[in-house]
Amino acid sequence: MSTSSDALTHSHVFLGADHRRNERRIWLVIALTTVMMAVEIGAGTLYGSMALVADGWHMSTHASAMLISALAYLYARRHAHNSRFTFGTGKLGDLAGFASAIVLAMIALLMAWESLLRLQNPVAINFREAIAIAFVGLLVNLVSAWLLRDDHDHHHHGHGHDHHHAHDHHHDHDHGGKDNNLRSAYVHVIADAMTSVLAIVALLLGSRFGWTFLDPLMGIVGGLVILQWSWSLLRASGAILLDFIPPGEDLPDEIREVIETDADRITDLHVWQVGPGHHAAIVAVVTPELRDPAFYKARLAGIHELSHVTVEVTVKKAA
Repeated sequence: MSTSSDALTHSHVFLGADHRRNERRIWLVIALTTVMMAVEIGAGTLYGSMALVADGWHMSTHASAMLISALAYLYARRHAHNSRFTFGTGKLGDLAGFASAIVLAMIALLMAWESLLRLQNPVAINFREAIAIAFVGLLVNLVSAWLLRDDHDHHHHGHGHDHHHAHDHHHDHDHGGKDNNLRSAYVHVIADAMTSVLAIVALLLGSRFGWTFLDPLMGIVGGLVILQWSWSLLRASGAILLDFIPPGEDLPDEIREVIETDADRITDLHVWQVGPGHHAAIVAVVTPELRDPAFYKARLAGIHELSHVTVEVTVKKAA
């Protein structure tokens, strides 16, 4: 079956619905984090709080990690129409999320190590000033977390393609999806907030009962919790980079349900994510009668997660 070159031309832009919004908000959070980082490191050093210094230093690494996220959004947007990216730049955010998770793990280990050293060599703490700065840090973290919340609106794109060839794109549905790039930035901010809370608890109890050991101890606890968050983010983003289908993902089953009948059966099926809320699928169908691929693509049109579909039809007469 022949198809004109114009009909075969179509977009492979698989960015999330809130790509630009998320990019703007991450740049704003980076600015807030950088300012607070300088304040916390300076105040923690001046007032002798390891928890405050640790919070400030790992805030700096969080700012660096969020810079990875911001640059990934920028690069993905600018190169979204670059044909050298076979399935677009939608997965660049997952690559950035994976890198950020590694940075997060390094931060956690560094926090725990520095806190262990401080347990062995305690220093005097000026509690009142340190507590005040920790509260300000927590406030900045909460504002940042609010900015990075994943509450994308539902957007609808009505520029579908109505042509008969083996590829099809469906753009008339929501493409929010899980954005691991935004999630990585959010986890960094929440890790900051948790460290601030632990610092406040340690400083309050230390000032009340003289338990100065709590300050570095909370740094160890915070490091272990952040390490767990890092592992979760590594697994989620790494799975997408490897085109792994999570156990709870029912998209392959949905495809089989709408395609397979007593006569038609799927002999080969590949499904993978190409961007937040966007999936691609390659479907090989064996049927006893000649049917155009568009016949099966029409069946799949109701599955909103599918943005790029390739259908191969093989006619096999019954013996």
